[in-house]
Amino acid sequence: MYEQPRKPLPHEEQPPRAPAFGLPHLESDDLDYRHAPGDRLYFSARQRRVDAAALGQLALYLPSFLLSFATVALTAWLLEFGWGVPLWAPALLWLASGALAFHRPTENLFARRVLRLRYPLPGELLRLEPIWREVTGRAGVDGARYRLWVEDNDELNAYAAAGHIVGVTRHAVEHLPSAQLAAVLAHELGHHTGGHSWAGLLGYWYALPGRTVCRAVRSGLLRAAATRRSACLIALALSAGLAVMMFGSATALLAATLPLLALPYAIAALGRRAELRADRYAASLGFAPMLMAALQSGEAPGEAHSDVPVRAASERGRTQRGTQAHLLESHPDLATRLHHLRRFLELQR
Repeated sequence: MYEQPRKPLPHEEQPPRAPAFGLPHLESDDLDYRHAPGDRLYFSARQRRVDAAALGQLALYLPSFLLSFATVALTAWLLEFGWGVPLWAPALLWLASGALAFHRPTENLFARRVLRLRYPLPGELLRLEPIWREVTGRAGVDGARYRLWVEDNDELNAYAAAGHIVGVTRHAVEHLPSAQLAAVLAHELGHHTGGHSWAGLLGYWYALPGRTVCRAVRSGLLRAAATRRSACLIALALSAGLAVMMFGSATALLAATLPLLALPYAIAALGRRAELRADRYAASLGFAPMLMAALQSGEAPGEAHSDVPVRAASERGRTQRGTQAHLLESHPDLATRLHHLRRFLELQR
């Protein structure tokens, strides 16, 4: 026989729980909100900076930038010779195209088409907005300048890209506790305020013409070598002539060989440094223990997204891949990140 449940007496009533922001499996909100919805937020006068990691990224992309500039200049000369296009027009358009990294419509297109992100659903946005407001409020940053995105992915990951993109996976939104999700978002905000996201994107964009030429030359050499015909010698001669024209002399080309070979390792080292700086930024906002918990819960094998993932590679997987592969990792291993974050726990005691 069904019995109607008895209404609890006043002394038996339980205190109300915080709302789960539309996600029923999250029973409570464990984030310590220091900024109520009606509180006034105070923003710092300087919300963005360029730290040492971002400056290092830009400096390391300089050789690729020079190669790209030579490629664009050669293309502009051919266009002027063939179609009468002003010599300065292609180079100026190419240099100005970097501003698209901060153009909102272009960013939205980049997020949807390249990063495969989507706008948050109403329930997801209802959960993300107050957490993002708390994170940016602690940092003194205007959170309205950034756009939140979600990736349909069952892994723990997050992204900071271009000038205003902050993305998290659906798994992070649905399964991370609010405090850990806030720590992850604070980490991504640290990439933006430190200039890591836009510096990496600009470096990649301005290096693209030079990389395209290098790939085309390499592909032509491989095809010519496979055919074993005289085209191989022709391709080698053309490549040598192009290299001498771009770098001034064969001596300069030989002198630039070793730095170019070491460039991927240097870029990876700066990427690891940028990750530690973003961890430090999140820890300075009071999210050190939450970020440590998120990193440990997100430890899993597999490749991570190239744009500031939260997941770290396991120590065993790093050993199996070898030292060379480890030097090319863009993210520090889990033990290193936890070691640096523990310092903030000791300072808070």
